[in-house]
Amino acid sequence: MSAQSSDQGSDSDPAQTVIPPGVAPPPGQPPFLPPRLLFWCKVAGIVAALYLFIVGVGGMGHAFKLFGVEFAERVLTATANPFTGLFIGILATSLVQSSSTSTSIIVGMVAGGALSLEGAIFMIMGANIGTSITSVLVSLGHIHRPQELQRAFSAASVHCFFNLTCVAILFPIELATGFLRHTAGLFAGVFEGMGGMRLSNPLKAVTEPAIEAIAWMVQDHAVFMLVATVALTYGMLIVIVKLLRSLVLKKLEYFFDTHLFSTWQRAMLFGLLLTFAVQTSSVPTALVVPLAGAGILRLNQVYPYCLGSNAGTTLTAMLAALATGRETAVIAAFAHLLFNVAGLLLIWPIPAIRNIPLKVAERMGKLAFRHRYVPVLALALIYFIIPTVVLLLLR
Repeated sequence: MSAQSSDQGSDSDPAQTVIPPGVAPPPGQPPFLPPRLLFWCKVAGIVAALYLFIVGVGGMGHAFKLFGVEFAERVLTATANPFTGLFIGILATSLVQSSSTSTSIIVGMVAGGALSLEGAIFMIMGANIGTSITSVLVSLGHIHRPQELQRAFSAASVHCFFNLTCVAILFPIELATGFLRHTAGLFAGVFEGMGGMRLSNPLKAVTEPAIEAIAWMVQDHAVFMLVATVALTYGMLIVIVKLLRSLVLKKLEYFFDTHLFSTWQRAMLFGLLLTFAVQTSSVPTALVVPLAGAGILRLNQVYPYCLGSNAGTTLTAMLAALATGRETAVIAAFAHLLFNVAGLLLIWPIPAIRNIPLKVAERMGKLAFRHRYVPVLALALIYFIIPTVVLLLLR
């Protein structure tokens, strides 16, 4: 009987054990909290960790800008044929981790006459590929858990390979016909003189004080800033995944399945609206990576969300370009918009083409599960080594 009662006692739920006030809990047993209070503490922890995660992602971009923007500007000033323009766009955007930054540099150079509109369009195509680097970097936070890494890296890869598929289709069309340039020119003529609007950026307003505080602590030293924000990003990623895993994942899956991601239309619209609201695609696409890694979101839910985010980032650029009143800026912004819309219309309605990024991303995830160096190798090859080698060969 004593052995049986001992077994029963060892199987009892620790949360049911009442700990007298002032007495420390036994080792390994968390302090007693009512289940509802514990749940809301975890939710608050997730919100706080998400905020710091976004600060980390934004801080990484700030760090890259400290030593990346000047180099990106020098790279973008190169006289580029379409092929070098494409790879310049990839490399420059990878350096600053923001297609908005590189595109604004490109538009400014077009407006100033330092770059032709034709060259700018191919650079913008490359910028669309380069902007997915943030999601791939975030997926590396799961490198010590192979199953999570498989799901997270697949979610990060699907965005990259969709943009690669868009370029594979639209690059030769643009090269042969100038479709994007001519169509963007027509739209710019229609909207000429309309004026635009500047939107406040709520995400930047909330996170910039924290980013500036980190920059002040490291005295704007690019390397220290990068190390600090990478550590913050990955540290918060671990916290988010652990807290999500400790909650009832089935309930979270049910919420996403029945509300935000219940259909591809809803997922795409949510990605578009969220990106439009925060005025950057890097953060919204990076946010779904830990959710995919934790098993809350499936790859076929992340895919349309990323496509909506692609479209959302062009709307902000369009409003900003209209506000400048410069025709070349408007044409470049319309070319960016048309590239994403045309890619969506050419790829999504045709299952055989639509499934290419999905299948490749699944395959990349399986490779990452077996060989954890694959995401690092893919990151280096796609965003840095291949563009650099091509540019050196085409000099």
